[in-house]
Amino acid sequence: MREASKKSESNLAPTVTMDALPRRYSDFATLGDALDYAAAGKRGLNFHDPRGALTRPYPFSELREDALKSAYRLIAYGVKPGDRIALIAETGAEFAALFFGVVYAGAWPVPLPLPTSFGGRDAYIDQLAVQLKSCDPSLLFYPAELASMCGAAAQAIGCEGVDWESFEQRSADEAPLPETGRDDIAYLQYSSGSTRFPHGVAVTHKALLNNLAAHAHGMNVADTDRCVSWLPWYHDMGLVGCFLSVVANQVSTDYLKTEDFARRPLAWLDLISRNEGTTLSYSPTFGYDICARRVSSQTHVSERFDLSRWRVAGNGADMIRPDVMQSFVDAFADAGFNARSFLPSYGLAEATLAVSIMPPGEGIVVELVEENLLAGGGETERGQPKRFRSIVNCGKAVRDMEIAVRDEEGEPLPDRAIGKIYARGPSIMAGYFRDEEATKACLTPDGWLDTGDMGYLSEGYIYIVGRAKDMIIINGRNHWPQDIEWAVEQLPGFKAGDIAAFSITTPGGEETPAVLVQCRTSDAAERSRLRNEIRERVRSITGMNCVIELVPPRTLPRTSSGKLSRAKARNLYLSGEIQPYDIAA
Repeated sequence: MREASKKSESNLAPTVTMDALPRRYSDFATLGDALDYAAAGKRGLNFHDPRGALTRPYPFSELREDALKSAYRLIAYGVKPGDRIALIAETGAEFAALFFGVVYAGAWPVPLPLPTSFGGRDAYIDQLAVQLKSCDPSLLFYPAELASMCGAAAQAIGCEGVDWESFEQRSADEAPLPETGRDDIAYLQYSSGSTRFPHGVAVTHKALLNNLAAHAHGMNVADTDRCVSWLPWYHDMGLVGCFLSVVANQVSTDYLKTEDFARRPLAWLDLISRNEGTTLSYSPTFGYDICARRVSSQTHVSERFDLSRWRVAGNGADMIRPDVMQSFVDAFADAGFNARSFLPSYGLAEATLAVSIMPPGEGIVVELVEENLLAGGGETERGQPKRFRSIVNCGKAVRDMEIAVRDEEGEPLPDRAIGKIYARGPSIMAGYFRDEEATKACLTPDGWLDTGDMGYLSEGYIYIVGRAKDMIIINGRNHWPQDIEWAVEQLPGFKAGDIAAFSITTPGGEETPAVLVQCRTSDAAERSRLRNEIRERVRSITGMNCVIELVPPRTLPRTSSGKLSRAKARNLYLSGEIQPYDIAA
């Protein structure tokens, strides 16, 4: 496909925004049926270089043609329905065609991450090998430039690795395609960020298409809408919200690669400005934050950008910070950006994607909640100073979804009472792949998903106040505390239970990982060395500096069953009841 795409840039034109093909909102039996329909029109995907120049228009009709060829090659290769096929999720035509080719072949695509700029070769190979072992794929496909790393990971678990450029050279003789039903698995999603305890979320065609229809209706997607995205295709918001959704709802979309956005974030806004039809684009909070920070006082915002047509500025994937949203409004108001375009949402891979969406046009709505209530305590006593945190309204349940807030015993709570968030609907996952115990732990017999998040309902709107299952989410990247703790445990002198990892908010309003480590040495120089060694080890996992605190032995709190209680450790640390060793000591 790369050879076929070599045209002079001057001859390239993006796929159309408006199309005569009547729009259907994901009302298909399977994902393959959705692409079959979209291919009858003229819309499609458009890939851009780091500066936003169009390099590859990819109509849905061409995507379907390439996907069918990939399906025929896979069948000739011996791939059978139900096989898992791992794909390194590089934003481009090759991944798109292979993903749908696997679907047409009746197998299950498993998108896996690209290497990051931190952690190094060995860390990436280890992470990939763990996820490959979890999904047990027949094949791993990857770009040729990643052959050494991906090949090593595949070899480590006895899986065949194939670069997709050589795969495209194989013959693609037509073959009968297997019958696929609504209740068959469409794909496996690894979105938790966990490298030690990966959970493959199994999503059926029925669940996927129900959710895609729900958030298309929730955003009032219209014939005049066009999308821009830089989100990675291995994360549920990028894969489901900005790739599969635009196929199933027939929306032309323009892409920047995630790594290109990271280097030149304002190219995202340039692309929105330049493509006159762009009305839809999503980002975690940090994407808006970095753009607001990159605009200097010398930038002629009104001359460079035109954000007046941006109808839905979606926000999800991490905790939404109203101060950041206001900074973005302040930075780009002169470019025509309307604060009411912000569309907060809440979702998770276990629900396919969307659980709730703010009705378009309502913007960011904030409530102030006492921090004492957020920590699980009662109201602050009279005469004591009160501290508040801004909690963002994340909208109403999407179509066909129910949301409930319950106490620790599973009993429903009234409006404005903080508890655990549950969701139920047709788009809830089938379960975790080959992990019945983990599935039973979060899915009730009557179909309710325990999200692990904390929040409250108010007049049908959901407010999120806490993280899922202790997850640490920094700059849109998910980090399981177990992964960070395990990394520290590998250092000499530490063992399981010595480390507690969680996120905190710095005085400047930034979220950052904090790691408490029980330390047995009294030597000040040795403590300093250990602190630096731990910081570097954690940085290799998270890609950022974090707060490292050494604490005395037997300091970290336990549950009644003897397990580490991260939530309690965090509360005790923030309240000052856990006192770390003095850095200078």
